[in-house]
Amino acid sequence: MKTLYDVQQFLRRYGIFIYVGDRLADLEMMEEELRELFHSKLIEPNDFKIGQLIVRQEQENEKRKRNG
Repeated sequence: MKTLYDVQQFLRRYGIFIYVGDRLADLEMMEEELRELFHSKLIEPNDFKIGQLIVRQEQENEKRKRNG
């Protein structure tokens, strides 16, 4: 995984489709879903860490955009 799109595709493999309509809320939901998959032992620790890193970077970018 290298991009947010990759994270979305990764989640889709588990039947998880996220679209709330608010980008920041979408990112928070993705983070939560990754956490749930990891705690359920459905994904590898490395996939969890990389996915979380990508999502958090996107969250920071979105917050920066909103605050100008």
